[in-house]
Formats: sequence, C-alpha cells, structure tokens
Amino acid sequence: MAFEGLSERLQGITRKLRGKARITESDLKEVLREVKLALLEADVNYKIVKDFIAVIQEKALGQDVLKSLTPGEQVVKIVKDELIELLGGTDSKINFTPNPPTIIMLVGLQGSGKTTTAGKLANMIRKEGKKPLLVACDVYRPAAIKQLQVVGKQLDIPVYANETTKDVVTIAKQAKEEAISKLNDVILIDTAGRLHIDENLMQELKNLKASIKPHEILLVVDAMTGQDAVNVAQHFNDDLGIDGIILTKLDGDTRGGAALSVKKITNRPIKYVATGEKLNALEVFHPDRMASRILGMGDVLSIIERAEESFSEEEARKLEKKLKKEGFDLDDYLAQLRQIKKMGSLSSILKMIPGMSQVKDLKVDDKEFNRIEAIICSMTAEERKKPKILNASRRIRIAKGSGTSVQEVNKFMNSYEQTQKLMKKMKHEKNINKMLKSLNNGKFDDINKI
Repeated sequence: MAFEGLSERLQGITRKLRGKARITESDLKEVLREVKLALLEADVNYKIVKDFIAVIQEKALGQDVLKSLTPGEQVVKIVKDELIELLGGTDSKINFTPNPPTIIMLVGLQGSGKTTTAGKLANMIRKEGKKPLLVACDVYRPAAIKQLQVVGKQLDIPVYANETTKDVVTIAKQAKEEAISKLNDVILIDTAGRLHIDENLMQELKNLKASIKPHEILLVVDAMTGQDAVNVAQHFNDDLGIDGIILTKLDGDTRGGAALSVKKITNRPIKYVATGEKLNALEVFHPDRMASRILGMGDVLSIIERAEESFSEEEARKLEKKLKKEGFDLDDYLAQLRQIKKMGSLSSILKMIPGMSQVKDLKVDDKEFNRIEAIICSMTAEERKKPKILNASRRIRIAKGSGTSVQEVNKFMNSYEQTQKLMKKMKHEKNINKMLKSLNNGKFDDINKI
C-alpha cells in the first residue's frame, strides 16, 4: 500500500506529539529528526526533505498556539499543512477546451502503464459526460495497438488506429478528423515509450506536440521506480513541457517518495493516481486527502465518493423496500457483496476510516469475498431464498461446489445469520439512530443491546 512505511513512522510521531501539553525546543528537534528520517526512508529527495523540515521548524517555533489546540496538536497541524503543500496544495484536473475536441497526449517510458492509463482516463472522462476517442500512436511496441483496442472494447470506447503507417503525426491528424466527424469531444493519444529517455523519443513527441497542439500533456510515471520517477519527470518536463502527472502503481509502492518529490521538482501537479489494475482504478489526486491518509487521519470523502459510484440509488431503494416486506436473503447478501467489491479492496477502504490505520495487526483477507461469493453461487435458488433448509448434506454439496470446506460454509452461514438479525433491527428508524449514536461514541458493545 502506498506510503505504508512513511505513514507508520509519521503516525507514531504524531501520536507522541498529541499528548504533549508542552513542547520544548529540544523536543521539537527530536521530532523533526524522526520526521526527516521517515521521509528519507520513503525515498523523498534529500533537498526537498531539508527544505520541508526547515519550514516546519520555523513555523513551529514562531507561531502562537491556537486556543483549541495543544502545542503537540499544533505541530501535527503544521506537519499536515506542509505535507499538503508538498503534494501540490490543491486539486488539479484536466482543463477542457470550450471548443472541442480537447486533445490530451499521454507520454512516458515503456512499462509505466500508459496504455492502460489511457483507458482508465477515458473511462473517468466519460463519467463526466464526455465522449472520448482513444488514439493508438505507439507504433513500435509489439501489440501496443492491439492492447489499446482490447482496453477500448472492454470499456466500449472507440479506438482510432492506422496500422499502414508509422508516421504518428499523420495518425494523430487523421484521428482528429475522425473525432470531429463522430462528435468525440476528447481525444486521448497513447504515444510510444522507450526503456530510457533518448533523442529519437523526444523528437517524435516534439513533432507530435507541434503538429496537433495538445491542450494537455500528461506524463505517466511508475511510482514504484522511486527517485528514477522524479528524474524521468524532470527530463520530460525540461525537454517537452508537461502539464501534469499521473502516478501509476501507487497501490504497490510502500515508500511513495516519488509522489512527495515529483511536484516540487517539476512544479507540475499530480492530477491522477492509479491505485489498482482494474479499469476503474484511477482517482483524482487530492493533496489534502492524501496527507490525511499518510498521517492516519482517514479519508472519509474518498470512501463516500467510491460508495456513490458503486451503489445505485435505485438499488438501495429496492433493498430498503424488500427489507421491510420480506427480509434480507442470500441473493441480497450477494448483490451487496458485489457492490462493495466495486469500491476496491476492503483493506484499502478500512485504512481510509479515521483511526483504523492505527489499529495494530489489522489484517483483512480480500480473498474471503471470493470464497463467500463462490459459496452463495453454489447454492440453488431455493436455498438462497430459504437458508434454513441448508442441512448437513446440502452443506457438503455446497462446499464441494465452491471449492471450500464444510467448516467455511458453516462459518459463513453463522455470519450471515448475524447480518440478518442486524438487518431486522435496522427496519425501525429509532434503532438506526441508536446504532449510529453508539458507533459515533465508539460504544460498539451497545449495538448488541438494540
């Protein structure tokens, strides 16, 4: 998970600080030393770390303590504010031209995930009411065009390709004419990459830029390459001029130093981050939310946004109506499980809940979802509607059909029965209010008394 090491270190430091009613200059020096080591271990550029620590020290020593905060909390606030600033300060999205089509060029090295990112970005843009066209201008990498076509087909987004020529300027111009004729208001150009930056690569991209005059040039960078990602970003910005950065594989980078360095080095914003392999795993980069996640303060807004995307209002109304009349059966359980899976891995969602990242040994097996899905799918329609008929022989059959054990089937059914009881309690608004009050007060035991 992104920033895992840095997050753990900084959260440990902030926990110590919050409890302090008074902080001496020597306390502050010790804290800043720990913050410095945490950032350097996360592969953040040394000069950036040095400047970051200097700013925090200056503000912490020269600032009056707010009445609502203890001195320790004040230092935590300063660290958070500076972290937000380091990550870019404010959100930065694509600027669409009022005279379409908006042309977006995706550039980067081979292996950074450009082609998949092009599809993810097209998918996100379409959700905003746009009509994107993907353009295959990577004419060198074997099967690059085919890969983009497969991505386009999966998303039902058109792809323009011309395999009779290797002149990318010609292909891009033809694609623009195609977009105008088909009323596509956004053109996303997937360009060629190399294993390293060279003159030929840059010249081709410069020619493309000069001929089609893109409104946005977005650099796709693999976050797992650490400081190399920062060097690549600097080269592309110096030689080509970029408008923003998309960081890929952020879900796999435990250090995350690239994200903390790349904005400061290039002075170009991180616009999007890819957080998984699925074609919907692209998020707008919010510096404030990312800073909150790193410091263990949660990211409730992102959870809400994911839920809004994954859960249909109509389906929620149907479920509510059904709950009042018939109750919560295994078909409903399966439907809700699939909706939750759309939001991403459960472990990543839990870490967005304030305080959850500080829970020790928080381990969630996302494969458990797949096992449960297999168990329910191995049942007959009647068994899903009437789980009480599941006797021993039926459970043996379900275990064999789902590739699980009878013990796992029994464990799931016990869990389902608890969920059913909870759903019955939720039929009445008073009980829902009581539950919410208990959760907000942290009195989890009170829920069982409802």
